[in-house]
Amino acid sequence: MLLDELVSTAETVASTRSRLAKVEALAQLLRRLAAESPEELGTAVGMLVAKPRQGRVGVGWRGLSGARGDMPPSSEPSLTVGEFDALLDQLAVTSGARSGAVRAGLLASFMGRATEREQRFIVGVLLGELRTGALEGVLVDALAAAAGRPVALVRRAAMLSGDLGETARTTILKTEDELAAVGLVVGRPVLPMLAASAATPTEALASTGEASVEFKLDGARIQVHRIGDDVRVFTRSLADITHRVPEVVEAVSGVPARDVILDGETLTLDEGGAPRPFQETMSRFGAERARDAVLRPWFFDILHVDGRDLLDEPLAVRRAELARIAPDHIVPGEVTADPAAAERISNEALAAGHEGVVVKAIGSPYAAGRRGSSWIKVKPVHTYDLVVLAAEWGSGRRQGWLSNLHLGAYDPVGEFGEPGGLVMVGKTFKGLTDDLLRWQTEHFPQIEARRDAHTVYLYPVTVVEIAIDGVQRSSRYPGGIALRFARVKRYREDKGRDDADTIQTLRALLR
Repeated sequence: MLLDELVSTAETVASTRSRLAKVEALAQLLRRLAAESPEELGTAVGMLVAKPRQGRVGVGWRGLSGARGDMPPSSEPSLTVGEFDALLDQLAVTSGARSGAVRAGLLASFMGRATEREQRFIVGVLLGELRTGALEGVLVDALAAAAGRPVALVRRAAMLSGDLGETARTTILKTEDELAAVGLVVGRPVLPMLAASAATPTEALASTGEASVEFKLDGARIQVHRIGDDVRVFTRSLADITHRVPEVVEAVSGVPARDVILDGETLTLDEGGAPRPFQETMSRFGAERARDAVLRPWFFDILHVDGRDLLDEPLAVRRAELARIAPDHIVPGEVTADPAAAERISNEALAAGHEGVVVKAIGSPYAAGRRGSSWIKVKPVHTYDLVVLAAEWGSGRRQGWLSNLHLGAYDPVGEFGEPGGLVMVGKTFKGLTDDLLRWQTEHFPQIEARRDAHTVYLYPVTVVEIAIDGVQRSSRYPGGIALRFARVKRYREDKGRDDADTIQTLRALLR
């Protein structure tokens, strides 16, 4: 199939706010792929969500800008999906001393054959950012429509496989029974369950009823799979980081189970057993070589044990199994329906140096990949994960540094724009240390989309944790709110734009 057909569909999807219209445009493309190029189905789906099967291939904005150069784009489309996929294969395996120059040459040659709109699409795929609103939820609906399958069945397969391309092949090219048979596979990561937010434990408990009130650790999310003697560790984005965390592998190798899937956090502790700052955990977590800091795994859920899937079991059953096989690594918490007890547990968590608590309905199943009301996180300070949209050049002491940040919240339903878009909610330069200013100034030009005399506008791929005192009504920003006393806490390298807090969550603070 011509790459131009993907580009045309992506532009159609981006040009409408109607979810139904997006689904129909994508479904038509999927039907054509199934009929004409079934072998490219999974590849094309990965490109449409800017998650190619090769993952990141070592190309940043600077490399892409140089590759486009002064050569005029092609006037007629000729590139195919297969050729783009082959280019990504070449880029992914290119390494060595001259790898940058080799990649640049490959890109320049390919870009020279692309039309102007194909060039924009290629850049978006390589940077992991396509402004189409064709997020995974929309594509799941489109897959169901294209194949005539139940949406719930397709959604579950996508969550449990963690691979939308594979889900596309199963949904469209296989039978409904084969689609229904997609389940947990030990060794294949699944999308993690997510939590909503509340201001107090009492408020959260009012939503959940009887709940497991658990410490919210200030660590990095991990999902650990053990198959016999083989242990694999994955991040919240499903990246395999087993080689970086030997202490986690050792801990799970000792649990009394042959096959198991555990969900939890890992963090570093100081000499007194208190958690070290998040930045230290992330530094150790991302290290390719061993460091002095030791990671300690803590688990709060179990998805599978010795041939038994636990996703649909109530949390009470899952916690009992977790306590049975990993009692020394279970996140502290208590089951209660008493608001006073929930407040006490929150205070104990804070006194121990943790972030707060997560209140989890005791009868809830594990909803992989979804953010619902069954899990509710509570932090004493309002902190939210937002996306950096732009950075302004500083003045005075900050002259020459990128300083004031433009901040955006995620809008999954398109209440204030495109579904899956970002809504600006404020700016801040507070909380930025010299180290952070230096990092911003070095890093942001690498993900630059455009600039003017005062501001560098960015591809929205950087998540920052922001502390605020609340929000106030404002006509300045499209979401109708502005942040009050926003300050930077830290950057969240472990999160992507779809993990950011929503505009709806921020607007709820008005009430």
